[in-house]
Amino acid sequence: MIKVIFKSHNKEVYCNKGDNLLEVLRNTDIFIDAPCGGNVSCGKCKVKLLKGNVDSEKTIHIKDEEWEQGYILACSTKVIDNIEIEVPSKLSSSMHGMKIEGSDKKKDKEIFDRAKNIIETHNLDFKTNIEKTYIEMEEPNLDDNISDVDRLERHVRNHLGFSEIDFKLDLLRKIPVVFRESDFKVTITYVKKKNKITIINIEKGNTQNQLYGVAIDIGTTSVVVCLVDLYTKEVIDKASSGNAQIKYGADVINRIIYSTKKNGLEELNKAIIDETINPLLESIYIKNNISKDNVVSLVVAGNTTMSSLFLGVYTDYLRQEPYIPPFLKSPRLMGEDVRLNINHSAYVYLAPSVASYVGGDITAGVLSAGIWSSEENVLFIDLGTNGEIVFGNKDYMMSCACSAGPAFEGGGISCGMRASNGAIDKVSIDKYTLKPNLSIIGECEPIGICGSGIIDLICQMLLKGVIDRRGKIHRDINNERIRFNEHEIGEYVLAFKEEYNLENDITVTEVDIDNFIRAKGAIYSGAATLIESLGMDFSVIDKVYIAGGIGNNLNIENSILIGLLPDIEREKFEYIGNSSLVGSYLALISKDAKKKLIEIGDEMTYVELSVYPTYMDEFISACFLPHTNIEQFPSVKKLLED
Repeated sequence: MIKVIFKSHNKEVYCNKGDNLLEVLRNTDIFIDAPCGGNVSCGKCKVKLLKGNVDSEKTIHIKDEEWEQGYILACSTKVIDNIEIEVPSKLSSSMHGMKIEGSDKKKDKEIFDRAKNIIETHNLDFKTNIEKTYIEMEEPNLDDNISDVDRLERHVRNHLGFSEIDFKLDLLRKIPVVFRESDFKVTITYVKKKNKITIINIEKGNTQNQLYGVAIDIGTTSVVVCLVDLYTKEVIDKASSGNAQIKYGADVINRIIYSTKKNGLEELNKAIIDETINPLLESIYIKNNISKDNVVSLVVAGNTTMSSLFLGVYTDYLRQEPYIPPFLKSPRLMGEDVRLNINHSAYVYLAPSVASYVGGDITAGVLSAGIWSSEENVLFIDLGTNGEIVFGNKDYMMSCACSAGPAFEGGGISCGMRASNGAIDKVSIDKYTLKPNLSIIGECEPIGICGSGIIDLICQMLLKGVIDRRGKIHRDINNERIRFNEHEIGEYVLAFKEEYNLENDITVTEVDIDNFIRAKGAIYSGAATLIESLGMDFSVIDKVYIAGGIGNNLNIENSILIGLLPDIEREKFEYIGNSSLVGSYLALISKDAKKKLIEIGDEMTYVELSVYPTYMDEFISACFLPHTNIEQFPSVKKLLED
């Protein structure tokens, strides 16, 4: 056995000779960013070898001076000797993304208000079928010595009017003790269905005012958990963190590939359940002094891959032609089926998917956006780790998915990160000095840059003459912020380490810019192709809803200037936040909304872009700033000519 010491984490582990260093890090539960899943293409799993020898190769991601200092890529390194490793604090941007972030009361209210508006506008029933009732039963004696369950059934039949009750074994195990500890005065939680109820919890005394549900958005990069009072329908608290699966790859394809490895599917399921959702739930319970047994309903929305991994279902056929998902609608689920830290008999509902790459997060998003009842033509764009688009109105809804990759949430960008504290979310550049003015989430030192910041940066670099319309840095610029490495790859320095007391400079390279241009090109060409499939163009759009994790700081004007969004009237655009979470919340608090969510999944038509005749030509044309055909962007053309 070989000893590996991680000095930065004060950990010492043993592995076999020839083991991959990235896998050793994962097995040691040291979080390290590896968006590419370990295929040596992103360069983010950079660590420093302090002592010992390894079998490692120098890649284009390692600069000459870094190689001399002992920096290596964990994914391209085999352990062959006792070694000592340091994980640079620079990688804390990823680790920071895994920290649990608390509630924002203003945003919580926005969720409630948007959902309430949908319910009231469409006259939906603001009710669920889960109730709680306090009951007082007569205590047994020699003349009335029926079983505890018979006593409960008799009371329910005589006083509540239900002819039949049902429950699970774990509830039966609680009944004898709870009855006697409470002198047969208990509160039951149950689900109504005509003349039958299913009891899912029993508690001592009167606890009628404690009834909760949870709405969850499982994003590829981030996960949000929302605790809801099922009586008042108000959002009590919300918590979010990075999706722990990210250590196995930033996008769904890399995670699907990892799931095919030995124990890969189990590790991915454990990452989302045990390392992400359950800690989020526990943090909310502790903060609000809530028992998990009072959490009796849960609605989950995620893309098709995330939904499958959430249930531990094999996903590899999703990425293989003809791209068949294992399921679109999940079977009936209870809390114990998915190992969540909620009541074991709680009802768990998974939002239905439409196709392999249009999942429950999009059906939930469409529900919250109200497209299904709109008289206007609405373009819905979800800018998360994946790019999904819906176009339609009350008469039809067309959908597609774009291979945008994780760039909109910082993936595939050398200094990219999700929109959390330390992320640069807005950028402007001085025309003469090329010095950037940075807005940083949390008003702290910068760690990296998130999607909205990258859009601003590329826009500013184009307008200030730093890059051309291909995204290449002009070679004739003499400025300390413009540099070229030994491979002649250019980079722009967003933050010198001396400016913010950082370990390394924060830079954006031509490779990063190219990755983002391809991501924005995928979105624009996907939208254009989807609308073209109906014989229309962008001029027919009445409203554009932007959703997803890119954040409220998305600059619409800059997004149009780089060719991410169509060049139409600006007042048509609206950012609607985490529409998947709002849709999940709607389905949680309203039976009618849940029914409508199911209908949306059934009625939405999916267009497979990869086989659509004109898509690839449109995509190639869109991989330019803003587009090869500048006539499609008249306002941008005028700006660039001035």
